[in-house]
Amino acid sequence: MNDKKEKYLQKVLRFISIRPRSQKEIQDYLKRKITRNLKLRDLVYKSLEELNLVDDRTFVSWWLDQRNYFKPKGKRVLIKELRQKGIDKELIEELLADLDELPLARRAISKKIETFKKLTYLEFKQKVSTFLAYRGFSWSTINKILDEMGKKE
Repeated sequence: MNDKKEKYLQKVLRFISIRPRSQKEIQDYLKRKITRNLKLRDLVYKSLEELNLVDDRTFVSWWLDQRNYFKPKGKRVLIKELRQKGIDKELIEELLADLDELPLARRAISKKIETFKKLTYLEFKQKVSTFLAYRGFSWSTINKILDEMGKKE
């Protein structure tokens, strides 16, 4: 039993080494890999907990940092993504409470702005609104961005 535990523990450690994982992702991975032996699955999971490798708070912080840096998204989409990862609603609300969408929306639209500038102002507003809404930004944030851009025109 110990050899199997070590074997699966190594597999999970490789899985986790790619990027941090939520509790649900780790449990789903173990369910796929260890289909019959529930006791072994529990032993491997407990070993991960003892090594402090199962921590949704750390995962959410990492996820938000990555999202904010590489592909900024609004609260709506972030909440949806984190819920899909199995993160508790209260934890999401706690960690997103201080999130300011405005700088994220500015960063998200900054790469698209050059292609949108060739459009009429009405088309420009529509494209910017659609792009930011699709990325999960609130309407109040979208309106602030449009106001800022309208003043620059």
